[in-house]
Amino acid sequence: MAKLTRVDGDVTIPDRLPVIALRDLAFFPYMVLPLLIGRPRSTAALEEAREGEGYLLLLAQQSSETEEPGTRDLHRVGTVVKLLQCSPLPDGTYRVVLEGIGRAFVERFSSSGNGFRARIAPYGEGDRAAGEPDSELQALVRRVRRMYADYVIFNERMPEGLDRTLEGVEDRVRAAHLMAGHFLIPVTEKQALLECDSDRTVYDKLHELLNRELEILQIEEKLDEEIRRQMDSDRRQHYLHEQLRAITKELGDNEPSEWAELEEKIRTAGLPAAALERAEREMSRLQKLNPVAPEAAVIRTYLDWIVHLPWSARTDDNLDVRHASELLDQAHFGLGEVKERILDHIAVLSLVGELQGPILCLVGPPGVGKTSLGRSIAQALNREFVRVSLGGVRDEAEIRGHRRTYVGALPGRVIQGMRRSGSRNPVFLLDEVDKMARDFHGDPGSALLEVLDPEQNRSFTDHYLELDYDLSDVLFLTTANTLADIPEPLRDRMEIIRIPGYLDTEKREIAQSFIWPSLLERHGLNRNSVELPDETVDRIVRRWTREAGVRELQQRLSRVARKMARLTADAAAAEDPEKAVSGATRIQPDDLREILGPPPYPESERESGPDRVGIANGLAWTAAGGEVLDVEVAVVPGSGKIQLTGTLGDVMKESAVAALTYARSRARRLGLDPRFHKEMDIHVHIPEGATPKDGPSAGITMAVALLSALMQRPTLADVAMTGEITLRGRVLPVGGIKEKTVAALRAGMRTVLLPAGNEPEIELLPQEVRDRVELVCVSTMDEVLEAALGAQPDLARDGGAVGALFLDPPDPGAQISQ
Repeated sequence: MAKLTRVDGDVTIPDRLPVIALRDLAFFPYMVLPLLIGRPRSTAALEEAREGEGYLLLLAQQSSETEEPGTRDLHRVGTVVKLLQCSPLPDGTYRVVLEGIGRAFVERFSSSGNGFRARIAPYGEGDRAAGEPDSELQALVRRVRRMYADYVIFNERMPEGLDRTLEGVEDRVRAAHLMAGHFLIPVTEKQALLECDSDRTVYDKLHELLNRELEILQIEEKLDEEIRRQMDSDRRQHYLHEQLRAITKELGDNEPSEWAELEEKIRTAGLPAAALERAEREMSRLQKLNPVAPEAAVIRTYLDWIVHLPWSARTDDNLDVRHASELLDQAHFGLGEVKERILDHIAVLSLVGELQGPILCLVGPPGVGKTSLGRSIAQALNREFVRVSLGGVRDEAEIRGHRRTYVGALPGRVIQGMRRSGSRNPVFLLDEVDKMARDFHGDPGSALLEVLDPEQNRSFTDHYLELDYDLSDVLFLTTANTLADIPEPLRDRMEIIRIPGYLDTEKREIAQSFIWPSLLERHGLNRNSVELPDETVDRIVRRWTREAGVRELQQRLSRVARKMARLTADAAAAEDPEKAVSGATRIQPDDLREILGPPPYPESERESGPDRVGIANGLAWTAAGGEVLDVEVAVVPGSGKIQLTGTLGDVMKESAVAALTYARSRARRLGLDPRFHKEMDIHVHIPEGATPKDGPSAGITMAVALLSALMQRPTLADVAMTGEITLRGRVLPVGGIKEKTVAALRAGMRTVLLPAGNEPEIELLPQEVRDRVELVCVSTMDEVLEAALGAQPDLARDGGAVGALFLDPPDPGAQISQ
């Protein structure tokens, strides 16, 4: 235990105490002050003190710029304090009230959890131990008291009533700590006062500092009068700045203070008139506040944001269309429509110098390169690139910023991205714009309207800045997986460019030209030592991947590269360099099973034959691209029920009912007994029941599968179809044609049945799809059945395989269970 000497009696405290580091502050005994504690080590020390007797050791940092000080960054002399009050705040900090007990010297530091502990010993109080002071010291104490009273009167920033409090303190030690604690001097000089080892030393130091400060106050008062006489009403706002400059000049101090540096940044930031006026007003408020006040930290942070935003700085655009075309071709394979739209934009920009057009929205499945394409656009234009992910954003303040009503408020993501870019004309990518949420915090999609609307973003207002910021020079890009989840007003402001996914040949080129060379370099392999033939890549694409993009392909190739790196490392470890470099290792298709394991996808999923009865290939659109789905129908004896399974949505259930009604209406023509629905149960199932399915695209597929099961005629395995059906057998157009046809080609389909209403979209399909897949436009179910079953159904030839089972008269309705 340690014993600290006090006026009101000695205090016994533990000789090992948790340590809190102070920045820009020196704490003295007998002081009672509130503080904010927020750094992890400080909060850990605070928790330890709360669990113990409530004592802490406060040590000042040697440099206020050190964010996480170590033991070498702290002074060895500090103040032992008692924790009087501790209140947690919502932002994770603590508001505490501390009372200074006495000074202590650190003999040795030790670690304690996340913080520091120190072994301490009492410090100072030398004259008191020696007895009564001499007359010279008494005279010095009285003079210092009088000078300090004058200092309190002249200095407007001193707390009110401090002079009366000092008059009531008779003890010279307590009076010295009281004067030093409230002295408005740098923290280094306060620390020197705290380290004085005797009363005479501390009073000599106080006398010296008071002489200097009183002289400064007298000069300041004189300069105030001169400045007031010279100022007119229009220049009153510069009063504090002129005052600080005059004092600095009088003292011969050429080093700018913190305020002077901040004022210099404000003058050189190129702020607009409104922003400059606001910054100067906030600077004037800041200089009147106590530096340790919470409001001062809020204003400093606000000014820091203002001066670091790119109000006028911009990069010079590279508007060479040929250069942009070459760069995009080098970085991305395919994507012709997207590249053409970007080159058109650059061409118009080169002619008019400024272009305010629709915002480009890249819509496509994951892994097709939407985000990397935005980075390439920035490189082509020689602009900075900023990416902000909006996935999961549900608070409007994430876009517009938080209001400056509490500590920790920040601007929105748009202003944060502009600060990171350092220029006012970057390429700004808003990623995953379709994954924003909406709840009681507000609608971030509506907040984006002001950002993306060319008519409004010239004066975008962030709640934190409360200033208009010009976003008209920013090239905004957005990405999404699906359009359905983007709010309609926001979608109206964007030009949609669809990226349907890559064909197998495109994936091979991307793998050989982009992915594989990058993986070799990343895994430390020589391009001449590992050879990956095209047939091997094709095998990986067909047997180990099922995707519209190339993300899964990159994962598989990464595994191949890791295996090759391990073989090379094993050979080097075995000191067999000849084996390691004995020529290029050619990865054959037959080697893939050993490297990647069993293939998850068979070589051929669909084969023709009698087992195809009751099965039809449907085409579906998903957020991950197009998919080929099997629709299965089974007909069994029963009571006329229809059962739908496979996690179908309401739209697909209605399509199944419409297909059944169509089959009943054409029963005689198709060779079916009109009463087939009465004594037979029909079960419609779409596999992968864990995946929800819905959409108006499976009507004709369900009808084909149903009629195939009823007529006992197999469907063609290489025919896929999409389209909605009406009760009279008409085929209605649907969406997602590009994604669906690409998926059909990927699955090996040779024929795709499309609604006649989608015929104009065929010209927009990739050339490889049009060359390798026969696209048949149909307008009626008769045409669909002819193409899907191989021939027009003929009752005379087929004999009505199911119709012979039914002898009862027709029933006006059928029982449906879902």
